[in-house]
Amino acid sequence: MWIADNWKDYSIIDCSDGEKLERWGKYILLRPDPQVIWSIEKDKKLWNKLNGHYHRSKKGGGDWEFFDLPKQWQIHYDKLTFNLKPFSFKHTGLFPEQATNWDWFGNLIKTEKEKRIKNGDETPVKVLNLFAYTGGATLAAAVNGANVTHVDASKGMVTWAKENAVSSGLQDAPIRWLVDDCIKFVEREIRRGNKYDGIIMDPPSYGRGPKGEIWKIEENIHNFIKLCSTLLKDEPLFFLVNSYTTGLAPSVLSYMINLEVTEKFGGNVESEEIGLPVEKSGLVLPCGASGRWSK
Repeated sequence: MWIADNWKDYSIIDCSDGEKLERWGKYILLRPDPQVIWSIEKDKKLWNKLNGHYHRSKKGGGDWEFFDLPKQWQIHYDKLTFNLKPFSFKHTGLFPEQATNWDWFGNLIKTEKEKRIKNGDETPVKVLNLFAYTGGATLAAAVNGANVTHVDASKGMVTWAKENAVSSGLQDAPIRWLVDDCIKFVEREIRRGNKYDGIIMDPPSYGRGPKGEIWKIEENIHNFIKLCSTLLKDEPLFFLVNSYTTGLAPSVLSYMINLEVTEKFGGNVESEEIGLPVEKSGLVLPCGASGRWSK
């Protein structure tokens, strides 16, 4: 398992009965998590000091209950700053477990950038971030020297990502901010002949495009990986696929990436669960899976 254990402003304090108790900066939130199927005794001193609690409804969705929580606040990861705010369906605008992937491709980008500079090569390291949400991966790539194309179908998410860039001092970084359907954007990039050193994708389990197009990850992800592989340069740097769908085992990600990337470019694929450490138990909470290809 790849563990995001370099956080200073975030932690999972404890988890039980379908919920995780988290520290986001100086605020404590209690949110549902489908992976937490165990029930353990709760320390009331920890569990009763909440700033916000998301209650899931049996009918689907749910509602926030706030005790003492601002509408927006910030946390930091290394050189990056993220603006958080609770919004529908329990989210805060950040998936902390992805920091383990930020560290991985950030090091690859930094090393490649330094190598090119040393060799007098001014070619930028170009990275495409698809289903890019509020820009965590975009900023992690940019801060390490990449030119990033950030694509998400939600205008609100792209606006939020731009705010995170400003807060991180990356407002002038070479980032293209695009509100677009990811599949249609990739198809247009192929026609335009554009190529990338690295591709990141974090597709939803289920979604709808701007014209009602239905995305189901089990039905669409393989063809999309195949499509995106044609956007890689002749000697690409990395390819990353994230999945929060419990039905997709890490080995399934490896199989698809091997079929569509390794067979074309060689290199190596690794796929693992990603997770976050839990302070009270010393164990790790699984938070999905990632498949990583690198040359």
